[in-house]
Amino acid sequence: MASIDMPAGPVPADAKGVNKLYFAAWRWHFYAGLYVAPFLLMLAITGLIMVWVSSMTELNGERTAVAITGDMIAVSQQAEAVMAAHPGAVLTQYIEPRAPGRVALFRITDGDTDLGVLVNPYTAEIVDSFAADDSWYTFASQIHGELLIGTIGDRMIEIAAGFGIVLIVTGLYLWWPRNGAGLGSVLVPNLAARGRALWKSLHLSIGFWVSAMLLVFLVSGLSWAGIWGDRFVKAWNTFPAEKWDAPLSDTTHADMNHAGEHEVPWALELTPMPQSGSLAGVAAIAGPVTLDNAVAFARSLGFDGRFQLNVPADAAGVWTISHDSMSNDGPSPAGDRTLHIDQYTGQVLADVGYADYSLYAKMMAYGIAFHEGDMGNWNLALNTVFCLTIIFMATSGLVMWWKRRPAGTLRLAAPPLPHDLPLWKGAVLMTLFLSLAFPMVGLTLLAVLLFDILLVARVPVLKRLLS
Repeated sequence: MASIDMPAGPVPADAKGVNKLYFAAWRWHFYAGLYVAPFLLMLAITGLIMVWVSSMTELNGERTAVAITGDMIAVSQQAEAVMAAHPGAVLTQYIEPRAPGRVALFRITDGDTDLGVLVNPYTAEIVDSFAADDSWYTFASQIHGELLIGTIGDRMIEIAAGFGIVLIVTGLYLWWPRNGAGLGSVLVPNLAARGRALWKSLHLSIGFWVSAMLLVFLVSGLSWAGIWGDRFVKAWNTFPAEKWDAPLSDTTHADMNHAGEHEVPWALELTPMPQSGSLAGVAAIAGPVTLDNAVAFARSLGFDGRFQLNVPADAAGVWTISHDSMSNDGPSPAGDRTLHIDQYTGQVLADVGYADYSLYAKMMAYGIAFHEGDMGNWNLALNTVFCLTIIFMATSGLVMWWKRRPAGTLRLAAPPLPHDLPLWKGAVLMTLFLSLAFPMVGLTLLAVLLFDILLVARVPVLKRLLS
């Protein structure tokens, strides 16, 4: 990204010899920045909350230590203790302890409430219970993804993320050294400058260094969004359930998520679940599946440490064993694996691993782990610096605008729109491309463009306020 500050001196946009493309790019950078900056601040702050809460505290209390007093008792006995403490509840999931001397986690549904229950696996003693959606992490995540207002919030954030890409493209164009300036003048900020010039120099240089990482975060975030994510890239890269020789249900893998969190691998969220009650599959567990023999089967496959076992939701449901980085089971997406087992025959109906994902889904598996800071302390440190940098970039852009705007007026002080802009056909083609690639961005871009040309340029009051 680059500065939205004015070039040196009051140079009119239509003056002879002026780079009109520069003024056009600057105008779009300005408009995009005014909309995107508050969202970048929100995303960076909530992102910081999530990465630090997940790394420093216990989201589900799973790191709670217990004394090792022998071998772990049967999972079914642990489950009985949970159900005795919550009569009438329905067991939905068992999560294996992260390591010896740690608690097991059971998820249950009690009425309309999803609860997590921590159990000492050596004694079946209930250690703690909590509402699944009652945490700072969940609260920050819901703001981060939907602004707490559902679909409308998702669409607003999707537009902001798309315009973030416009910010990067226009910012890099504005950043490119001109008028005899060397590359070093923009790669390193001029700390000797003062006032608005210092803000501009810092915004210019830091924006360049952070642009590639910001692009990774924006694209991975957009891949979760409701339009570009669900309707485009996720739909194109969802694992095809038709590869399974098993009947399919009307539910999808996303139905296994809890409290609005994305816990199922990105490549599987839209994939239909297989259905129990057929002769399909590969022999695995003899006889009807139980908690104990399903856990024993998972351990025999080499699932070491945290893995999840989802209980069939109904008569047609399946047992699901999974280990994936989306749920923080492990730090490497390459270890992702999801198996579905027929609850009547014990046969494996589906077995999907990282190697089965599409190329984009593989990139997303690593992109999401990187985005969430799940790949180790270096990832946590880098994401922390990145979020702080984005907070500075959004703040510095707004400060430069505030310093440049005419004092004592209501004018927006947008950069002037040059007339007879060269290469305008290329700009139209770029707009069409954005409309196809990012529908929400394209529609918004078109709306702003029409507003700028048809109203701002023709209505004196608007032209005065927005110029």
